Amino acid sequence: MPNLTMTRQASDNVYFHRDFHCALNAALEYLRVNFGVAAARDYLGRFAAAYHAPLQAELRRRGLAALREYFENIYRLEGGQVRISGDDAELLIEVERCPAVEHIRRQGGLPSALYADTTRIVNETICRDTPFAFELRDYDPLTGASRQRFYRRQP
Repeated sequence: MPNLTMTRQASDNVYFHRDFHCALNAALEYLRVNFGVAAARDYLGRFAAAYHAPLQAELRRRGLAALREYFENIYRLEGGQVRISGDDAELLIEVERCPAVEHIRRQGGLPSALYADTTRIVNETICRDTPFAFELRDYDPLTGASRQRFYRRQP
């Protein structure tokens, strides 16, 4: 029987990284238990600064439109129920149910007590050194539902 070879690239696959959220959740708990809350939060900030550097650059260049596109795409790909509204000065994101929190629970896990920081710290870090700021207005630890606001800082 002849050998068959299939050539694939990562871009050929449907976007799917839900298990990343389980791994991140486990890392937060490990860091919290073994090194403390500050270490876990420091890790999130460092990760966000490195991973989201291109998004931060786009935010500086294009303003809140860059964030809007990013979040619309991510929530569409992950199947989140979300409403996004706003303009050049303010972007509001209302998450009815967080696909990451749902996936962690479906896998039998419990979201870390610090899981809200994956929203708060990551988004604050994205806004660092830009004309914009972030606030997490509300967060439900059971569902990950949240109300988030990005806004232009006052000069």
